[in-house]
Amino acid sequence: MGTLVYGSPRLAVDFDDRTLVHLQVVFAAKLRRGESFFCSWGDGAMAGGGRSSIWVSPAVPIMFHFDSTDPHQISRDWLDTLMESANQPQGLALTAEAFGPGGE
Repeated sequence: MGTLVYGSPRLAVDFDDRTLVHLQVVFAAKLRRGESFFCSWGDGAMAGGGRSSIWVSPAVPIMFHFDSTDPHQISRDWLDTLMESANQPQGLALTAEAFGPGGE
């Protein structure tokens, strides 16, 4: 499990490393263009269920901490889906990878 550390005060949210690397690519692409956006995900039962959202902005500090030192292969299909979502008015709605790592 990796961790997205966001803002000040720090909000730490755990994601598996594969999901986190895809989020990192989307965040980097949007922020590189100076675009702010919402990012939303479903909270697990341990977090009380429901849904959380953050406003991602170039002015807010972000850190991606990966538990593994191994690089993760990027799924172009999943990345395209996430980028399309991030470009919508409601922002990035984190969805599960359709086919999993490396396959259809």
